[in-house]
Amino acid sequence: MIHLRALLATAAVAVIAVACGAAADETPHAVPAATATDAPAEGVQTAVLSGGCFWGLQGVFEHVKGVKQVLSGYAGGSAATAQYETVSSGSTGHAETVQVKFDPKQVSYADLLRVYFSVATDPTELNRQGPDDGTQYRGNIWTTTPDQARVAKAYIAQLQASHTFSKPIVTRVDAYKGFYPAEGYHQDFLIKNPDYPYIVINDLPKIENLKRMLPQLYVATPVRVAENSHS
Repeated sequence: MIHLRALLATAAVAVIAVACGAAADETPHAVPAATATDAPAEGVQTAVLSGGCFWGLQGVFEHVKGVKQVLSGYAGGSAATAQYETVSSGSTGHAETVQVKFDPKQVSYADLLRVYFSVATDPTELNRQGPDDGTQYRGNIWTTTPDQARVAKAYIAQLQASHTFSKPIVTRVDAYKGFYPAEGYHQDFLIKNPDYPYIVINDLPKIENLKRMLPQLYVATPVRVAENSHS
């Protein structure tokens, strides 16, 4: 199946470069660390995050220390509508999302949110990210535990109070409603297609920003879905 972004990238590379080049890593901010800290946790934990095209989200978090697996998928709607072509209509309630499995002894949930706010998304964009427009690209943190909700809400309040961003943060924080893995061709798309025009323009800069701005959280070798399919 051909992805809509694939058609855009191959049929109109020049147009995309002109229209979206400046938005590839929109004003990345090395945001301060969260003052709210995670409660102690044992074993692999799960974070669920939405914010633009899941190719870039997955690609970024696959380079974060302590992350064990990142799946692209959908969250916010029902299982019946969790297919790419349907989600792309913007009418399902779903957002393109990643499910991040992480070791809290190596990286905290607050650290994952620091990556999310610094380089993975622009939290001031409402129902869009960069070149992608629609509710399916909204910024949304899906909290899987009450502690995650506490940390996420406190962190947003901290960033708002410090005026880290020039515009208000519009990222939503909602209780986890379920996650549905995306089609196989979406998994590890950035790793498999590093020369793809959409990836080059919009997503590789995010990984470079992670390496440059948060080097203590960056690992050079990404974790792959296939390597951890048993997780």
